Amino acid sequence: MHFAGLFLLGSETSYYICGMIMTHFLFISGAEIFFIMFIVVMVFGADKIPDIARGLGKGMRQLKDATEDIKKEIQKSADKQGIDTSFVTDLKKDFDSVKENISSGITKDLTKEIDQVKKSVDDVTGTIKRS
Repeated sequence: MHFAGLFLLGSETSYYICGMIMTHFLFISGAEIFFIMFIVVMVFGADKIPDIARGLGKGMRQLKDATEDIKKEIQKSADKQGIDTSFVTDLKKDFDSVKENISSGITKDLTKEIDQVKKSVDDVTGTIKRS
């Protein structure tokens, strides 16, 4: 038995077709990813790739740590100056509730449309169905 499906994960779309997972990340197909990886191996060599990946990982970690440090410094400075930053938390809560309401509303609308399409298909195929 073969299974074909579509999975949506953030900005990444994965297709599961006949036991294989094909990933489209930022509109790049599997063949294009393979070609890019081939060029990287040809330019840097297979023995250098782990070092490059390790360096990129360390750089991303340092960037994240620096961002967190900046956030902490801004928060400390605001607290020292007596500035109330609780409105930021309130804004985050408001944005999250709006996001939740929008996604639940879209889900309801999609479910309603799908039900209407199913009903229409059932009406059309009702007389054609095989026993």
